[in-house]
Amino acid sequence: MLNEDQYQKDLNWLFAQLPNYQTVGQSAYKPGLENIKKLCDFFGNPQENLKMIHIGGTNGKGSTSNMTASILQESGYKVGLYTSPHLVDFRERIKINGENCDKEFVFSFIQKLKNLPQEFQPSFFEFTTIMAFEYFEENKVDFAMIEVGLGGRLDSTNIINPILTAITNVDLDHQNLLGNTIGEIAFEKAGIIKENIPIISGTENPEVFKILKETAANKNSKFIDATEFSNNYKSDLTGNYQGKNIKVVVKITEELRKQKIEIPEKSLVEGLMNVQKNTGFIGRWTVFSENPLTILDTAHNLAGLELVFKQLETYKTKKHLILGFVNDKVLDQILQILPPKETYYFIKPNVERGRNPSDYEEDLKKYKINYKIFENLSEAYSFALQNIKKEEILYIGGSNFVVGEFLEKYLQN
Repeated sequence: MLNEDQYQKDLNWLFAQLPNYQTVGQSAYKPGLENIKKLCDFFGNPQENLKMIHIGGTNGKGSTSNMTASILQESGYKVGLYTSPHLVDFRERIKINGENCDKEFVFSFIQKLKNLPQEFQPSFFEFTTIMAFEYFEENKVDFAMIEVGLGGRLDSTNIINPILTAITNVDLDHQNLLGNTIGEIAFEKAGIIKENIPIISGTENPEVFKILKETAANKNSKFIDATEFSNNYKSDLTGNYQGKNIKVVVKITEELRKQKIEIPEKSLVEGLMNVQKNTGFIGRWTVFSENPLTILDTAHNLAGLELVFKQLETYKTKKHLILGFVNDKVLDQILQILPPKETYYFIKPNVERGRNPSDYEEDLKKYKINYKIFENLSEAYSFALQNIKKEEILYIGGSNFVVGEFLEKYLQN
């Protein structure tokens, strides 16, 4: 019987020992595949025994991965799902048919990490990647959905040889690591395109489209443009931006069918409508409560926030927004697109990378934003509830960490 205290202690050890990009940022980012190749060799290359679908992109890759997993589950398959970051529980990163990775497995795998030879210095993401491969192989999944962590070309997941690849879109994000232009970032994302493996593109940007299509041609890979058909499918993921992701998912489904993988039309329809139930996916335009209407969304870069703010503006009532950002975001551009005349509550996300609102308070004043700064999320949320009318809207986001902390504090209560 697993000792819960020992499990938590070892999980804390894992977070403390290994550099973790999600919490500390650039210093933990280890581009390149040499480390993950050594790790996979050490563990017997479990990824070589898996049928994998590789999903990259700036925004939407998590939604696309979860929707595809849900469809495959509805078709009767056993489906592994590897995504990041987690919101509340580390085990959310590694799932099979919507169930978080087994605690016993996580605990035993951490013991293996403690006993790795000295020459291994894995990053947090490299270690969780091999953990996912090992878990999926051990449990003999039919398919594994693998979401790119950051970028593509040099991402740890790029060691795999998938049966299908998709890139949802490419926008400016993580410029400090991936490049300062759309073209540079598209080059990094296109790095997951493999020789003779079909690639599905969801981009509407002509420059990105050209780079992805040319890369596919150079790799002799079938190129499928998901944007050119009219989508009539619906999903229980109700963010307006999901329409573009659904197009990619439908094209993934069609291509899998061409590979003789049986996916009934009913499974496609019901898979899209039961994503949250089938995979436990949360945090993308999630309605937390109806009175007041409280919406959570993990959009955290300019392109993603533009879409959620646009949807917010379709509600003709006053909005209250609790927002927190991390250090590597280009905030000046984000502050300029905040919906005008609304009330804002700024906080520092509760991680090392979190940015203190006092650091950008001059910009808040410059753009004449109606704001208050709070010490933490609990204070901001409590204040908002005291000052919001029942017909008004509360939005919580700006960072995965803000949404994750909110869910951890209030979802079970």
